[in-house]
Parts: sequence; structure tokens; C-alpha cells
Amino acid sequence: MKVLIAGDLCPQNKVADLLDKGEFEYVLGEVKPVLQHVDYSIVNFECPVCTGQEKPIEKKGPNLKCSEKGVEAAKWAGFDCLTLANNHFLDYGAKGVQNTLDTCFKYHMDYVGGGLNLQESCKILYKRIGDKTIAIINCCENEFSIATINTAGSNPLNPIRQYYCIKEAKEIANYVIVIVHGGHEMFQLPSPRMVETYRFFIDAGADAVVNHHQHCYSGYETYQGKPIFYGLGNFCFDKDKTMQRSWYLGFMLYLSFDEDVSFKIIPYSQCEKDAKIKLLEPSTFDEDIAALNQIISNEHLLQDKVSAYYESRTNRYSRIFEPFNNKIYLSFVRRGWLPSSLTEKKKAGILNYVACESHREILTYFLQNIPNN
Repeated sequence: MKVLIAGDLCPQNKVADLLDKGEFEYVLGEVKPVLQHVDYSIVNFECPVCTGQEKPIEKKGPNLKCSEKGVEAAKWAGFDCLTLANNHFLDYGAKGVQNTLDTCFKYHMDYVGGGLNLQESCKILYKRIGDKTIAIINCCENEFSIATINTAGSNPLNPIRQYYCIKEAKEIANYVIVIVHGGHEMFQLPSPRMVETYRFFIDAGADAVVNHHQHCYSGYETYQGKPIFYGLGNFCFDKDKTMQRSWYLGFMLYLSFDEDVSFKIIPYSQCEKDAKIKLLEPSTFDEDIAALNQIISNEHLLQDKVSAYYESRTNRYSRIFEPFNNKIYLSFVRRGWLPSSLTEKKKAGILNYVACESHREILTYFLQNIPNN
């Protein structure tokens, strides 16, 4: 059984304009032949489908959306399934979620990781292909998109819950794939927590673990004979400004399930000069990925690299607590003499830093290492 997994598809800016005009061939033409040679293909759909009636939710960061042409284009290219567990799925509320699910139904597209409540978003996707069954479990770190018992959104990363899902899936399916959306944006290494969690998923019975979200590709490892990929990079995500080089590079992951699990990567550039995906030579990233893999395999070296990254981000996190934190100011706020600096937007930002696993790691590092004045 041959399965292909791709990173973040988020039709924005020039790509959105082209897809809305039906220019699927221009944007995705080089990808389509690749997908014709696999049994099942999956891409992360990084924004909800909107019609213009939806309202954006209150959050920190951009609210992303696209028209139904985004789903239609994915179907045209040959993708069979959309993963919906990501930090933008709920950007336009329950209506945006419902629109996306309806559009998947319209174009006969499978989906996993998102729903109108937590029970729906947690569902395992089982797919029978020939005489074999694969199970796909999709979850994301805890940012603004998370479903609850009564509200729509994405399946949250919860290793305990995922453990039981993997155990259930192993009873039914021949192969189990866990796809996670998480990590530190624009940083090409996983945190030690990610390594520990994803290895745990393999120990629980997963046959492959695949991560995306960081907007840049990362390395991989083989653990207990099973592959763990720590970042695929953007699949198709156009920005209206110039980004660092790693934004424009990524790879699709080709998994072959037989007695053992084998894999290869299919590198490409995306939206760098033109609003399209261009396949690159298979060896394009070999040297860079080998260097990343060497770091990932060395626990102490990985921790040093991650700590250095956290150190570079502490100024951003220090702004959470500054500048208004003295007793006089707080007493004036309590008496209503001054407005509170804790606006709804700021509260949303603080909640994101506390709830999201990757943000919380940097915040913890900052609080543990901030110098005393």
C-alpha cells in the first residue's frame, strides 16, 4: 500500500486568485502525476471554507479562509483526504467548520481531525484499500481551533486519548498513521517534548508519525523500525510579503506499507517566484536533512539547539507581563480610575501561550531563565 502525505495547503493571495479562476493546472499541475501513482493521498487543509457570511473568531494572529475552490483544487490534483486538525480550522467559527465539512461532502473528499464537536473531531478515519485497511489519527496542538464537547473545531493533541485511539485502530486496521500539527514556527527542529511524544505513539502501536505546522521542513528518524517525520514544510501557502528561504521549500512524504514501512521524500519549492508548486531533484535536501537528523538523534545536542532558539524568542514572551504590573497601577484599575491593560485580545494571546504546548515550552523557559533586576 502506497500512501502520500503533504503539509499545509492554505490558498491565499495569488494562489487564491488563481484557484478561484479555475487555474488548477498552473498551481498544482506538477503534483498531479505524483498523486496518480499512490493508493491514497492526504494533505493538511489549513483554513476553513467561507462564503462571506462568517465572522472571524477573537484570537492572536491572522484569521485565514478560502473559497470552496481550495477543496476542489485539492480533489483535482488527486488528493483523497484532508486533515483538519490545525490552528486555523476554527478561524471563522462553527459556520466555517460546517462549510468546510459540507464542501468535503460535495467533492467526495475524506477528512479527519475536525468536526462539529469533540466526539466528531476525534474520530479515526478507516480506509479500506484492496485487502488492507489503514487508520488515520489526526490531532493538533492546543491553540485557538480546539473542539470541545459542545463546540466545533479540531481534535486536540492529548497523548492519553491518542494512546487509546491507536490501540483501537490496531485492532481494526493493518496500518496506523498518526498525523500531528504542531511545533515551533520557522524552526527546523522538534522540541524534546515532541520527540518523546511521537516516539510514545510508535510504542503505542503507530506505524508512522508525521508532523507539520512549522512552515519549514525538518528531519526524521526511524524509531523501533518505524518512521517519524518532524516537519514536512508548507505544501502551498502564498504570502503577501517576502519570507525566509525555508518558507518556500518542503517535501511530500511517500510511505510504502508492506511487511516493513519504507519511505522516500519528494521535494519541491512553492510560491517562491510564481504561485505554483515546482518539483525539485530528489537529492535537493539530502545534506540539510542529514544534518537535522544528526541533531535529532543526539539528545543533548537537540536540547542545546532548542534552548538557543528559546533564548532568541524570550523578548517576545516578556511582553506578556510588561509594562503594567505594579501595585499602584493595579489598585487604580480595581477602583476604575484607569482602564485595564488586559484586553480581550491580550487575554486570548496569554491563553494561547499557556494552552499551546509549543508556546508553553518557550514561556516556561523564559520564566525559568529571566534575569532578576
